[in-house]
Amino acid sequence: MLRALYSAASGMEAIQLNIDNIANNLANINTTGFKQRRTQFQDLLYQNMVAPGSSASTSTEVPTGLQIGLGTRAVSNEVIFLQGDYQETGNELDLVVEGRGFFQVRMPDGQIAYTRGGAFHLDRDGNLVTASGDPLEPQVTIPREATKISIASDGTVSVNLPGQTNTQQVGRIELAVFSNPAGLNSMGRNLYLQTSASGDPVTSSPGESGAGTLLQGFLEQSNVNVVKEMIDLIVSQRAYESSSKVVRTADTMYQNVNGMVR
Repeated sequence: MLRALYSAASGMEAIQLNIDNIANNLANINTTGFKQRRTQFQDLLYQNMVAPGSSASTSTEVPTGLQIGLGTRAVSNEVIFLQGDYQETGNELDLVVEGRGFFQVRMPDGQIAYTRGGAFHLDRDGNLVTASGDPLEPQVTIPREATKISIASDGTVSVNLPGQTNTQQVGRIELAVFSNPAGLNSMGRNLYLQTSASGDPVTSSPGESGAGTLLQGFLEQSNVNVVKEMIDLIVSQRAYESSSKVVRTADTMYQNVNGMVR
């Protein structure tokens, strides 16, 4: 019965973490470029009452054994990098990565961070920056007198200038591709940092080296599936309720045992 208490308690703790994860997914339904996380569980150690394959007699062995599990735990909540739906904005600085790859931005401390959020702005010097003011890497500067900004699918940034009939190229946006994007470290603000698990980034122009292409005037929405998250929430709620009933049942059994001495 003591095992039952601890196993049920481990289940309740793991389910609580899963509910926390679901809550974060639902809270970011409207976050541009957000990628949902999926909690993964793992069973704990087993107490071998009778080990499988142990001798039952001089000529026979136990085919299955008797093993008592000691609960579960949450081991990861993997980021699912499925493409989100597109929302047309008409803003010439809004971009979508169609396929693999991340935009690169330079943090105030000099580190390079990575993002799928393509809502860019211009700072006072005409540089392309994120909503937090972090500049795009490599830096792209738009002339103040530009009347129109065009961003091609291969990342080429061109502008129309007064008195000129031809467009002028002012820069190129590059994308970074990781062999294991799920290994990136989420740091908030739609940004990820490289880790040893993600591997080193391969930077290239959009459409090259496995990177996706760019689409101007659109934003990638969160890939959270509300219906699935609500179903997972209901399942988690029932699992938590079942584990709590195990705790109450084990407590009742202890109470009955303690009452036998009277």
